[in-house]
Amino acid sequence: MSISDAGAVTFSDLSRNLRAVAERAARLGGVRITHRDAPDFDLTAADREEGRERTFATTSRLFLAFIKHDPTARALVIAMPEVFPRVRHLSPDELRAFTLELVDALSDAAELDVDVTTQEVIAGWRATARIKADPAHYAKARKPTSGDFGPVQVSA
Repeated sequence: MSISDAGAVTFSDLSRNLRAVAERAARLGGVRITHRDAPDFDLTAADREEGRERTFATTSRLFLAFIKHDPTARALVIAMPEVFPRVRHLSPDELRAFTLELVDALSDAAELDVDVTTQEVIAGWRATARIKADPAHYAKARKPTSGDFGPVQVSA
């Protein structure tokens, strides 16, 4: 759900006047609750969210059916550049692998409520396309390495 700034209220507003915020959410379809010291969250009617979940599950099943009846995933692979223009830097095999991995992740998100995998798949293939988009960096990345490069610092 996309909630405009007009549909946003502060956490303080919510705590002071829950009834008015709930009525506003019902009227607008949802409100964004902003909080100075924490992430924002959305207040949405349960039936509306359940409808979105059913739509998402149906879409996921449709993609899985495409692949079941066409193991090459041709229709989906053809559509991928419109959704992810950066795939032009991937080989045909990589594009197909990305497509299949994405459909699997979307299925997990719809059926198992595991959303993080979808974003990980997209980020991983974005990184692959990014390195391949720069021929000099790609050539350097493909060179063999040896030895221990020491500990790796991971930042959030």
